[in-house]
Amino acid sequence: MTVRIGVLTSGGDAQGMNAAVRAVVRAGLASEAEVYGIYEGWQGAVDGGDSIRPLSWESVSGITTRGGTMIGTARCAAFRTVEGRRQAALNLIQNGIDRIIVIGGDGSLTGTDTLRAEWPEHLAALHEAGAITAEQASAHEKLIIAGLVGSIDNDLVGTDMTIGTDSALNRIIEAIDAIASTAASHQRSFVVEVMGRHCGYLALMSGIAGGADYVLIPERPPAENWHEHMAGVLRRSRDAGRRSSIVVVAEGAADAQGNPITAEDVRKVLADEMGEDARVTILGHVQRGGVPTAYDRWMPSLLGHTAVKAVLDGDQEAQVIGVRRNRPLSLPLVDAIARTRNVATLIANADFDEAMASRGKSFVEMHQAFRRLSEARTHVEEGASGKRIGIMHAGGLAPGMNAAAQALVRLGIDRGNTMLGVRGGFPGLIDGDVRELGWDDVEGWISLGGAELGTRRWIPEEEHLYALARSVEKLALDAIVIVGGFNAYRALQLLQSERRRYPSLNIPIVIVPASIDNNLPGMQMSIGSDTALNVAVEAVDRIKRSASASKRAFVVETMGRRCGFLATATGLAAGAERVYLHEEGVTIQQLSDDIDAMIKAFSSGQDFWLAIRNEEASAFYTTDLMTRMFEAEGGGLFSVRGLVLGHVQQGGIPSPFDRINAVRLASRVTDWLGRQFRHGEATYACATLSGVGPVREVDDLVDWDVRRPKDTWWMRLKPVMVELGSRPDTV
Repeated sequence: MTVRIGVLTSGGDAQGMNAAVRAVVRAGLASEAEVYGIYEGWQGAVDGGDSIRPLSWESVSGITTRGGTMIGTARCAAFRTVEGRRQAALNLIQNGIDRIIVIGGDGSLTGTDTLRAEWPEHLAALHEAGAITAEQASAHEKLIIAGLVGSIDNDLVGTDMTIGTDSALNRIIEAIDAIASTAASHQRSFVVEVMGRHCGYLALMSGIAGGADYVLIPERPPAENWHEHMAGVLRRSRDAGRRSSIVVVAEGAADAQGNPITAEDVRKVLADEMGEDARVTILGHVQRGGVPTAYDRWMPSLLGHTAVKAVLDGDQEAQVIGVRRNRPLSLPLVDAIARTRNVATLIANADFDEAMASRGKSFVEMHQAFRRLSEARTHVEEGASGKRIGIMHAGGLAPGMNAAAQALVRLGIDRGNTMLGVRGGFPGLIDGDVRELGWDDVEGWISLGGAELGTRRWIPEEEHLYALARSVEKLALDAIVIVGGFNAYRALQLLQSERRRYPSLNIPIVIVPASIDNNLPGMQMSIGSDTALNVAVEAVDRIKRSASASKRAFVVETMGRRCGFLATATGLAAGAERVYLHEEGVTIQQLSDDIDAMIKAFSSGQDFWLAIRNEEASAFYTTDLMTRMFEAEGGGLFSVRGLVLGHVQQGGIPSPFDRINAVRLASRVTDWLGRQFRHGEATYACATLSGVGPVREVDDLVDWDVRRPKDTWWMRLKPVMVELGSRPDTV
């Protein structure tokens, strides 16, 4: 008997749900299962009839670019009753469905698990009533479920990110960036309310990425004198030269006694304490809407694919599929939901330390980083005995470099250090093109693309080291922070091998990894890579729309040098059929097979085909050659166009993720430098996913010849992309 899987979306909608639905449908079909859409959530299961119907490969084509959910969602009061769940069980059994994948929040997942636990009782009652046969009861003796969390709040304990969070954060930052420009024009204060009844993730992270002055979240209520404290923080930044103030408030913010703190409350405080005529902006449901980000396409695709494998494996324990370090993670559903709901209990019981800890180490770390930035001293006091720290860039441009520089400057000044900006990378350092950076000099950098300090790919050779060392000595630098890519690591290797000859180079030097190629050791995502990925996916969206009136194939070339992250993630997020990578190479047989698959697809009614090519996938089979080859072999069945995205991928406004990543790494590096100074050490180091460590420790993590990490984690995405993008009759 053919296995049938039901998929539904329930509760509040979230961007990325459609990508998960597409993945479930296509992964199920690839596993020779039948997949049924249960429309309007559990209400559709209770109603039955046309609300439960089969989904085909074609029915989910092109849906990943849409917000919301194509199969609808609703809150179902009937499903909260035993009678309602029994009716849902009957409709599922009559459609031959005993495996369910639910995409929703904790309420939806809890209700689903309740149905799973009651399933034997429902079978017995339905059989006794004559609603189902003994054969039906025997064939569907248990209900197997898997859950995917669709929630913009990012409130599931135990997972890094929930479906929709990244897109919601992007909507918020788009609004805050727009508000910041008008606020600065009028020297005005704004209070922005974001979603998050029991979870402050959106408020905290948008406060960091948007450069806000103050944030109020449920997990960490402000001190009793928060009115005066907030006013003091805002006054200090205004006195330092800032022309506007922004306060971000989570909708569930409250004081330590549990009294709500609303956006209007904050506005009144600003009027009373500062005489500010502040404006309130409540973003509301705009946070749930709009086009999903690249992350909210490729990650839900990976999770949906994993969920299908989980229900087909027949594990009776209910699982929720989360994500940790860009890999799917299966968690016991009951435990995960209980831990998530316990956070609200901890907040109600005023156990705020435990509530913060429940959100995870990263949440606590970023809260501390924000507090340090917002409450930082804005100038170095006269006579302070701080250090002189140079900040520079090296390598290709990466969006988010400015955010890292801003955080480094302000955190450094707070520590009493003199922060020096080096213009133009290593050539600028050799030439002494350096100036002191004050708190106000870096105002607004967090949202700027490009690199205000400039960057160069040029790195010194052995014959340049004397001039470099002399410049470092003249500038009296006590440490150097390099925000850059692969060339920065190359340069640091050379400096480390020669530092004994040059005493002035015996200082701490540390790399903050920034590269759109995402080819740096010890990192899952380098600064700039998320922005570049979003730019590439947005470009492909436009390409698809341009081809909507014709039968056309596109070969799109991404950057990345010999690292396939951008090409692979773009392929999965954009729904590509094929991706060509340096990691695997390209052969004539492969291209021949792909041409055959392309012809079959277009002959079967498909009207668009997408291939993504990494820029150095092959020295021989170039984008132009592939385009002409596909066109020639298509025999007029379809046309083919090639497009090289090029440097547009470097020019985006930094995404919230890249801004947050920049602040996180800058904070870690600042702490590390403090320890180096206290202990009198002079280590050459680099920031990684787990902290800051000696650069020599990453040597074994890198394939230096091809300039990429040995852990090519993104290659796990390719089989998923191929399975979801290939029509069953063309494989």
